[in-house]
Amino acid sequence: MALTPKTRLAVLVSGKGRGTNLQAILDACAEDRIAAEVVLVVGTRSKAPAMERARVAGVPAVEVVSPQGMGSQEAADGRILQLLRDNRVDLVVLAGFMRLLGPQVLEAYRWRVMNTHPALLPSFGGPGFYGHYVHEAVLEAGAKVSGCTVHFINEEYDRGPIILQTPVSVEEDDTPETLAARILPQEHASYLRAIQLFAEGRLRVVDGKRVRVLPPSP
Repeated sequence: MALTPKTRLAVLVSGKGRGTNLQAILDACAEDRIAAEVVLVVGTRSKAPAMERARVAGVPAVEVVSPQGMGSQEAADGRILQLLRDNRVDLVVLAGFMRLLGPQVLEAYRWRVMNTHPALLPSFGGPGFYGHYVHEAVLEAGAKVSGCTVHFINEEYDRGPIILQTPVSVEEDDTPETLAARILPQEHASYLRAIQLFAEGRLRVVDGKRVRVLPPSP
């Protein structure tokens, strides 16, 4: 029986992120825990921690693309799309990528761009809700449950169809740091699960709003 080709991943990262989501994906690929391989990492700063992780792991293509360096958002998106096509990318994974992708990328990769968010969307999402700001807002609201969400992206921050959600209880003595520390492992696991579901062809977007997870093939 012929082996199923691995899903070719591109990971887009921020300039300052620690790169823990990227590292979790790299490790899972290396250990064959998901049927995927990271063929491209794109970031906005060459010396960002995530970019160094990619180089150490031997990712074939590690590229710097920023709107400032390219002269405009549109030019940066055009370069990203060119890189995705040149590297025959099947799925784009955002790992702390802090800006919206433009229409040329979204149209070419519709429902093939994933993101993870450290709360249960649609709550505590949208512009300005990232990192510790999310956990601060959860605690200030007195929420008893938080968690993480993996979703496909669309033209709005944190509004794309939800793939998976994992709840995490909020403890009475939680700080943003302790809550974040408990959510992060669940975020990694959920992201890997979503990538594997995509690799197995088990995700279907219905009406641009909902994601149906199909049963495994017999």
